[in-house]
Amino acid sequence: MRLASVRLNREIRTALVDGEEAAILAASAPTPDDAVRDPEAMAAVLRAGKDAARHPLGSLDLLAPLRRFNRDVLCTGWNYWDHFEESKGKREGQDPKERPQHPTFFTKGPDTVIGPRDDIAWDPDISAKWDYEAEVALVIGRDGRSIPEDRALEHVAGYLVANDVSQRDLQRAHGGQWLKGKSIDRTMPLGPWLTTPDEIADPHNLAITFDLNGRRLQQASTGQTAFTFAQIIAELSWGMTLRAGDVVLTGTPSGIGNAREPQIFLADGDELVTRVEGLGELRNRMVRTSLT
Repeated sequence: MRLASVRLNREIRTALVDGEEAAILAASAPTPDDAVRDPEAMAAVLRAGKDAARHPLGSLDLLAPLRRFNRDVLCTGWNYWDHFEESKGKREGQDPKERPQHPTFFTKGPDTVIGPRDDIAWDPDISAKWDYEAEVALVIGRDGRSIPEDRALEHVAGYLVANDVSQRDLQRAHGGQWLKGKSIDRTMPLGPWLTTPDEIADPHNLAITFDLNGRRLQQASTGQTAFTFAQIIAELSWGMTLRAGDVVLTGTPSGIGNAREPQIFLADGDELVTRVEGLGELRNRMVRTSLT
């Protein structure tokens, strides 16, 4: 099942995506946020979709599938070793020189989240170094603490595509803490819909790509992750309760702009296309916006 949020006739509605069409559910139907928190709501969405009116997918105003957050978005750093290696010498002495033995975690504010076709707010007064990071996001569907690795994927409600747009100068300016350089409002596309695990044969066999103005800058497989999605969940939940509805980013592969020679940073008018096989595509544009 692929759950989307759409705006139709000024109302936000739940939709079930099927190929090039989407079944638009009644306004009273559970939202994707409801569905990931409650198995009965998930089942109700599936039932409601059987008789719902269908619309061409391309004609719909897609929103971020998830709009209600328990807390900050939970994130994983350096989860592709090629990305860790490409950044050596560019971390200004603040980050480890050797490969971490455990996943690296940080958070970003939920007000970063925008839809799969929304403009990304770009403000050069905020930062001079706007960078891209194509990622797979997963959504927790069942509460758990100290979740065993071999049971971890049972806690996943679904997967999405994300781009963790980052401000590298802010990321380095606050004592090496990443929160500020990852939390600028309206900068993280998420979507285009939530894909439930039954639609994905192997979450570690998905192609992930990023194109900037038609130029391929990132290309990898989720099979290249340093730590599996199950390891991420197990380590993150060790002594810390994960709640249904929590969003977890799983890291980006190599090819980021900050690590290139010469460096590439995002600018007004740039078009970003982020794809993950089986999960869909984000297509966003950088648009100059005052955030101060």
